[in-house]
Amino acid sequence: MASRTDTAAPAGAPASTAPPTEAGSVFTPAPVPDDRRPGWRLVLLSVKPHRGSIALGVSAGLVWTLAKVSVPKLTQKGIDEGIIGNQQGALLKWALLILAVGVVSATAMGFRRYQAFGTAWKAETELRQRLFAHLQRLHFAFHDQAQTGQLMARSATDIQAVNQFLVMIPITISNVVTMAAITTILVLMNAKLAFVALIALPLINLFAKRFSSKIHPASMALQAELADLATVVEESITGIRVVKGFGAESIQYDRLVDQSTRVYDRSMTLARIRAVFNPVLDFLPAVGLVAVLWYGGRQVLSGHLSLGELVAFNVYVFMLIPPLRMTGMLIAQAQRAVAAGERIDQILRTDPAIVDRPKARDLPVGGGGELRFEDVTFAYIAGAAQPVLRGFDLFVRPGESVAIVGATGSGKTTVARLIPRFYDVGSGRVLIDGVDIRDVKVANLRQNVGIVFEDTFLFSDSIRNNIAFASPAAPQEQVERAARLSGAHEFISALPEGYDTLIGERGFSLSGGQRQRVALARAILADPRVLILDDATSSVDPTKEHEIREALAEVMRNRTTIVIAHRPATIALADRVVLLDEGRVVAEGTHEELLVSSERYREVLARQAAAESDGVEA
Repeated sequence: MASRTDTAAPAGAPASTAPPTEAGSVFTPAPVPDDRRPGWRLVLLSVKPHRGSIALGVSAGLVWTLAKVSVPKLTQKGIDEGIIGNQQGALLKWALLILAVGVVSATAMGFRRYQAFGTAWKAETELRQRLFAHLQRLHFAFHDQAQTGQLMARSATDIQAVNQFLVMIPITISNVVTMAAITTILVLMNAKLAFVALIALPLINLFAKRFSSKIHPASMALQAELADLATVVEESITGIRVVKGFGAESIQYDRLVDQSTRVYDRSMTLARIRAVFNPVLDFLPAVGLVAVLWYGGRQVLSGHLSLGELVAFNVYVFMLIPPLRMTGMLIAQAQRAVAAGERIDQILRTDPAIVDRPKARDLPVGGGGELRFEDVTFAYIAGAAQPVLRGFDLFVRPGESVAIVGATGSGKTTVARLIPRFYDVGSGRVLIDGVDIRDVKVANLRQNVGIVFEDTFLFSDSIRNNIAFASPAAPQEQVERAARLSGAHEFISALPEGYDTLIGERGFSLSGGQRQRVALARAILADPRVLILDDATSSVDPTKEHEIREALAEVMRNRTTIVIAHRPATIALADRVVLLDEGRVVAEGTHEELLVSSERYREVLARQAAAESDGVEA
């Protein structure tokens, strides 16, 4: 059954604002200008639905801040009244108060972290779901060109980078409030001493700006290299049979080494930037401590400052160091999150080309599946000098089966792709039961068009769930009926766990013929109005082809069927044969009639037979 994509966006998903794309447009990851607004916009949109949770986390952070900044003042009181004043009762009182404040601080910190992580994981989940839904809506031209590894990286590495920044929002706000509170307290305690202690803060701000300008492009480059690394790994694993078949393990390993080295180099660039900035954050507060010790010590000796106040002052300056140190981490993480957000936004701003027209409707109920192509012209690349189809006309009566035959590149597979609107025609029309398919709801159209692809794809799931893929709630009786019609029931029943047998990735634990029969059963269960068999026997051993042919003949009976084929025995199953050449119909008739009347038809079959005998697909 055709994939049910390109439907309306899920509820709550923001509408895309990008200009419409052409049917032949593609997505190509490319360097983007240093415009951070898309990245920040995506981060803010991810946070917006969780303002309440963030507010709770920030509130807990404020309680934590209040508790933390009160400790030095309590310590000052304990020293001045308890130790200097030699009052044991006062010393015990202030010590117990510090202990109570510590309990409040720990509780608030735990709640703050829980809210921070909960919000970040919730936002990550929603962003991943939104991205996945959008990827499913995007047209085939996008997926024809987009690399799977790149898309996986955006769904994993990039979204995690956003998550790691969101975690830090309540913590960062707490740190900012802490620094503001400490600065205020220091000024109120002793303005001159506060000026001496905080004189280095403008330098920290200057370094932070320089750090931010350098680390953003470095973060973008790292995210891009991580995506390329994911592509190498994904292609090596999914193509492991090709890799092993050609003994190319060392070649793929060298590719991985090269790409992982690039990731290492980019990571080290980030590390060098941080290695310059972070020591500055550590050193400048130390300068403030030295100044406090020198100037404040002289004030204690002169009697203008108590020892408790000097200790409290030093503790406050010490408390500034962790927030300042986190400033570097925050800037680095923010820039990486923004870079990741820009890359995710690239996809979300890509509009699907195949969508429901205004006032789109369902196909008429009870239609027999009449199919008509009227003067259709189509090219995969808009404006191509040589379209794949040119003035293509075809009429298929309800319940009729038509085989489309032609040399490689003649356009026969393109015909199959246009029927379920995987692509839209450049000009002309495709009609089912008298309705232009562009006026039909995409989901309804694809529910009525079943496809058995040349490259059979099965999911890593049970055989039953693969057959019932488009109708998960289908009764077992219907699943078994579909399997019987496709000729799959016998071999499925012989498996150890029958229909509950789990198959490996892409169904490679089954033979080619078995996979094709399961795929055929999947299409049968959907009970489509129009069935498309796109070279459905091409991956089956010719000696076993008769098993599939018998199943195909049963399924095609009284059902409108388009057969894309090159083997004579499969072609002969069709009521009529149409020969394509350079995107046009050049001959039609029965298989036997064309063998007699069309030299071009005989050439196409002969060329395919020769290619198969050489082990090459024409």
